[in-house]
Amino acid sequence: MRVLVLGAAVSGRAALRLLESEGHTVVVHDADPGAVTDLGGGRVAVGGEWDRRLLEGIDLVVPSPGIPEHADPIRDALGAGIDVVSELELGASRLAAPYAAVTATNGKTTVTRIAAEMLSASGMEAAAVGNIGDPLCDAVGRPWEALVIEASSFQLRFIDGFHPRAAVLLNVAPDHLDWHGTFEAYRDAKARIHRNQGPDDLLVYDEDDEGALDAVRGAAARLVPVSGRHRAAGGGPEGGMLWMGEVGVATGALAVDDPAYLADLAAAGVVALAMGASREAVAESARGFSPGRHRREVIGTWGGVAWVDDSKATNPHAALAAVRAYPSVVLIAGGRNKGLDVAPVALDPAVRHVITLGEEGPAILAAARRGSPAADMAEAVVIADGIAEPGDTVLLAPGCASFDMYHSYGERGDHFASLVRARKGT
Repeated sequence: MRVLVLGAAVSGRAALRLLESEGHTVVVHDADPGAVTDLGGGRVAVGGEWDRRLLEGIDLVVPSPGIPEHADPIRDALGAGIDVVSELELGASRLAAPYAAVTATNGKTTVTRIAAEMLSASGMEAAAVGNIGDPLCDAVGRPWEALVIEASSFQLRFIDGFHPRAAVLLNVAPDHLDWHGTFEAYRDAKARIHRNQGPDDLLVYDEDDEGALDAVRGAAARLVPVSGRHRAAGGGPEGGMLWMGEVGVATGALAVDDPAYLADLAAAGVVALAMGASREAVAESARGFSPGRHRREVIGTWGGVAWVDDSKATNPHAALAAVRAYPSVVLIAGGRNKGLDVAPVALDPAVRHVITLGEEGPAILAAARRGSPAADMAEAVVIADGIAEPGDTVLLAPGCASFDMYHSYGERGDHFASLVRARKGT
């Protein structure tokens, strides 16, 4: 078989390694000529402008997640009747181990990570893969007992036989409309996670999320609802306990107890139990859970004002969840919009003042009740320090991507934290 891999970054190279190990001929194309300079050794590796003649003699196309479905290479491949599958589909079709899959607009990394930790703590050979950890193709051929796959809408758009034993479709809100074109296309891509599931499979969702309710409608799998606000059939908080199936943990023993994280934990516990985790490991892992970097990460508290880095909140849905975790917020928001309406974040009752920056800053400022523009993050921190009062949380929850000012949300969060610590003298 002759395969064209589009993109020579992490997932593309994982697909390349797997395909070559099976003896297939692989052609690699990347729009960046520098990305393919080390792919010699007899391979055909082409960098630069797309040329549809690269499709001649190709049996299969494997695009990297960053290449949107409306891009010329994918459009030309589909137009030529060539099968297009994601690296996720390619790897899953070769897996011997059972796997679960997690998708959501927000929280999928958290759910994937904690579910995998629960399985590992049960003594199983398990790992988190996909968008977290190794690409799925690199997990093929290893002696796993279970895998938990973080699946993006980009990857799910081009699946065929992908069939998780247990799946999580936790929430769906507008995101990545620059890639998918419409919210409906984005939602439908998310919903493909249950496309091949049957009545013996499990599908977990947040029953408080309208987008999730819509996306799981018509699923053939056994539906198991969870909630971060009450005890649903699958799990949620009740009487000072968080329930994950029939496993309960005191909410006071958890590192984070706001509704968004309780829903994440409940979903992770339900999936881990379905994949073979022990009740004891599920409870212990939930008690030991803490959010990852740049996910409501507390930088410190000075003069009764908490400073919190949630740079990972790159869409309005995530930013609103962060804002609603605190009673009074001085919000720093803005960046590169992804075709989404960020205004509702600035208008939430918990937001006392919004400080805007980046490309989307003017639009957010125009919608805000009280706001101030900042030229950059340094000025935003200075303004926030002058406005914040005891009881406030100064929250970096941009609601936008970082790429107008930073290389990543992590770089943005680190810069914010360093500026705060320098100003507050620690």
